[in-house]
Amino acid sequence: MSVYNSFFEDSSFLWTSILCSAFSVWTLVQGEVLVIGSNLPIIAAPGDDVILPCHLEPMFDVQGMTVEWSKPDLKPDPSDRLSRVEYVHLYRDRQEVPDMKMASYFRRTELFMDDMKHGNISLKILNVSEEDNGRYRCFIPKLRSRLKAAVVELVVDPNFAKTSTTETPLHFQTPDPQDATPANGRSRVSVVAVVITFMSVLVVVAFSACFSRCLHQKLNKLSEGKTTQSQV
Repeated sequence: MSVYNSFFEDSSFLWTSILCSAFSVWTLVQGEVLVIGSNLPIIAAPGDDVILPCHLEPMFDVQGMTVEWSKPDLKPDPSDRLSRVEYVHLYRDRQEVPDMKMASYFRRTELFMDDMKHGNISLKILNVSEEDNGRYRCFIPKLRSRLKAAVVELVVDPNFAKTSTTETPLHFQTPDPQDATPANGRSRVSVVAVVITFMSVLVVVAFSACFSRCLHQKLNKLSEGKTTQSQV
């Protein structure tokens, strides 16, 4: 039997495993919904109405799911075992739950209810102050995804030029689901490219390892044969 025949027979299970893994990864990339926030901080002046952008890619109806907005840097009081960190905004059972909301945000936050069917879960905060500075976490606990949350930073700067409250400035605009298609496409292509590169490297490494092993076995057999002939 040649080295090449031995290689392909011994590695058939490995190739099957690689193909199954590639198919599983491709299925995951095709169907997974991700929570996307903003990499840039949202800057506003005291008294502004701001929008913390957050949405799902690809578009996904979240009207029937729980959406939590919180400040992850706030911690419970360690001296009080019953203390808890309340939400900036909590949406559950298709409505806001004000009972579990931080008092400082009462009647100051809202979601875009009509856009939630398109995956828009951006949070609008009215009349911001310097006390609102910090990181905000958008979280969908029951979303079947590796990425269920996103963090958006809000910076309220007194030196920042105050914007009109009657019109949403450009960098505070709610993401339009119709405008998200090109970004989704670029994001999906990037992920697919990474997956293909990873699988290609895996195949090359597996091929080299199997071929090296088969070649080593063949050389051992030849060596054993020469040893036997010399003894005879």
